[in-house]
Amino acid sequence: MTEQSLSELRASIENWAHELGFEQTGIADCDLSEAEPRLQDWLDQGWHGDMEFMAAHGTKRTRPPELVPGTRRVISVRMNYLPDGVTPAEGVLDDPQRAYVARYAVGRDYHKVLRNRLEALAQKIREEIGEFGYRVFTDSAPVMEVELATKAGLGWRGKHTLLLNRDAGSWFFLGEIYTDLELPVDQSQPDHCGDCARCIDICPTRAIVAPYKLDARRCISYLTIEHKGSIPIDLRPLIGNRIYGCDDCQLVCPWNRFAQKATLSDFDVRHELDTSELVTLFAWDEEEFDHNMRGSAIRRIGYERWLRNIACALGNAATSLAVIAALESRADHSSALVREHVAWAIARHLERGIASTT
Repeated sequence: MTEQSLSELRASIENWAHELGFEQTGIADCDLSEAEPRLQDWLDQGWHGDMEFMAAHGTKRTRPPELVPGTRRVISVRMNYLPDGVTPAEGVLDDPQRAYVARYAVGRDYHKVLRNRLEALAQKIREEIGEFGYRVFTDSAPVMEVELATKAGLGWRGKHTLLLNRDAGSWFFLGEIYTDLELPVDQSQPDHCGDCARCIDICPTRAIVAPYKLDARRCISYLTIEHKGSIPIDLRPLIGNRIYGCDDCQLVCPWNRFAQKATLSDFDVRHELDTSELVTLFAWDEEEFDHNMRGSAIRRIGYERWLRNIACALGNAATSLAVIAALESRADHSSALVREHVAWAIARHLERGIASTT
């Protein structure tokens, strides 16, 4: 293809992406040489914790053509996910009887939504130019999404390590199409965090150990989603009522005053996950969990970790007979992981002087 035809295709891709619900599109080259030593240092520090997949693919993460041979460019897109009408996060976090779910997960699983629409975008390109080499991704393979989005001009990496955009904050998903099309690339944006350190100061577990450096082992999102084992005892009280993920660093970010609501109904709140009480969710049996979480990103942690997380949050809830009764209903659960966290939670309440209900 000629340089002019590639430029025209680039413009068409942006229009098609917008029609498919993506708020912004950018093009990046495949040079992640500056990011590669930073990733290796992060791995060497052991900050990835149990996420062995972060180190399992060698240089495929930082060298796109090694992951998808023939890749010359990466089409990077973003899509807003904050649902309209969602219960304000601060009110839920301030109520220890209610469960806090990261706002990206209160609706439909973003993996499916973005992947389907990225495939539709690739189909539009195919209809325009014929067969071409590509592969779509959305948080689903060894892909450095934030680095590529930064190179594609979609924003800059904030001190909390998420992507920030001057016009949209950070409440959005990222997705990519690796392609062999040599499309014109976009210019990256400068960092606009300045001296602000609100995200570092607010982190409940001090997981942001320095600007742009995150120790995932302390991160509530990691502990409640990626971590498969027992949550460290010293971190349990700091988790509060967060049962799936954490948004604190985004909630205090000044750039999120420009955040835009989702335009797709896929991300609308399901099963009142933006405001449910802990005891209500803890009462779900495994069948209810599987049914209610069908089509949700939450389902992938499984029922056992769901109960583990809620037990931890119940241990941090205000002491009441209802909370104690809920915990005691799972005291003999078949999972040792669940029993451990239930026992810890009950002990926390008994220390406050309330008697058992049995």
